[in-house]
Amino acid sequence: MSSTGRDRRVVERAWRAFVDGRIPNEVRPEVVGSWRRSSTIPLGIDHAPEADDAPSRWLASPVSRAFQSIESELTGVALEGDFVAAVTDADGTIVWTTAGRAMRRRAERVHFAPGGRWGEEAVGTNALGLALRSDEACTVWSAEHYAPIVHDWVCYSAPIHDPVTRRTCGVIDLSTTWHQAHPLALTTVKSLARLLDHALTGMGSNGAEHSSAPIDLRTLGRSELLLDGRVRSLPPRQMELLTVLSLHPEGLTLEQLHDRLHGDRRVRPSTTKAEISHLRQVLGDRVASRPYRLAGAVTADHHRVLDALARHDLPAAVAAYAGPLLPTSESPSIEEHRHLIDATLRRSVLASNDVGLVARLAGAMPFDGELHEFIVHRLPASDPRHALASSRLDALRRGV
Repeated sequence: MSSTGRDRRVVERAWRAFVDGRIPNEVRPEVVGSWRRSSTIPLGIDHAPEADDAPSRWLASPVSRAFQSIESELTGVALEGDFVAAVTDADGTIVWTTAGRAMRRRAERVHFAPGGRWGEEAVGTNALGLALRSDEACTVWSAEHYAPIVHDWVCYSAPIHDPVTRRTCGVIDLSTTWHQAHPLALTTVKSLARLLDHALTGMGSNGAEHSSAPIDLRTLGRSELLLDGRVRSLPPRQMELLTVLSLHPEGLTLEQLHDRLHGDRRVRPSTTKAEISHLRQVLGDRVASRPYRLAGAVTADHHRVLDALARHDLPAAVAAYAGPLLPTSESPSIEEHRHLIDATLRRSVLASNDVGLVARLAGAMPFDGELHEFIVHRLPASDPRHALASSRLDALRRGV
């Protein structure tokens, strides 16, 4: 559901219908189920209840120490995008927050702050509670929240996991107002949760860190795996599998992984299972199972672009972009993310009216006529970038 006024009104009407005792059809089943579980909570609640000792207990935990590896990045996202960012424990109690100026005031009013209990049983339906309950990344829009105090909010949450039991031990959340909502925020919390999971995995039972060389995927305009400092060339299907797993850090069942790789193509699941086995010959136990996921530190150029876009850092996004995601792949999940990255990046750069950024992006998108037209119309003919863009436009018009 997009953050448009019309969609918001639909959700608000559905929420009022539920309050009046009717079951709305317009709302996701998981949200209606959560509303039912929340129905004993007073609708007049004006702030979250408090658990005073949770933040101090968290500071002594391995999760708190591992969190230091992503704290500055999460803080940067919150301040630059005017989000409130939060981390919870396994019970949904907030143990850490930071926020941009406007969201800080909103968060304080409803006690979206350390010690605030935001599990479903405390304040009703919200993204933090759903992520804890489902062990999946969640978005909750406007009146999908049970409590009216956050009906103007959109919240994005992703679970973090105990490295030994794989049980959910908390969530990372980004929340903002309806009008500032952006779907890339969900990608950001998933990415940061994945990094935190990796940091936890890299700690021993006593909380001490041990090193593990990261997997670095280079998928934009190319297809390379950098492992232990060396470039490794993998068959296309194995690179697709690695890339899909990197896009779903929460993990996938064999059926889910097979569907994202092959879609409606008539390929047997046993083929996907065989590819996983081949990949394990290269990566060993870094390809974990139940669910299938990448263990240990993982970096990727597509994540760098998406994270920079979520931070509204267009120069960093353009610098990280080297071309379309695995350009020859027909995997449904990769095609979807290829379009997401390209469309979001070019739209954001064009909207910036920064001709320098547009020219740099045009170098990585040489067949995009709109980028070249933008450059031609805004630069003098004496500028070499004008000549290059004009030549590319001529070539496109001739079909060269």
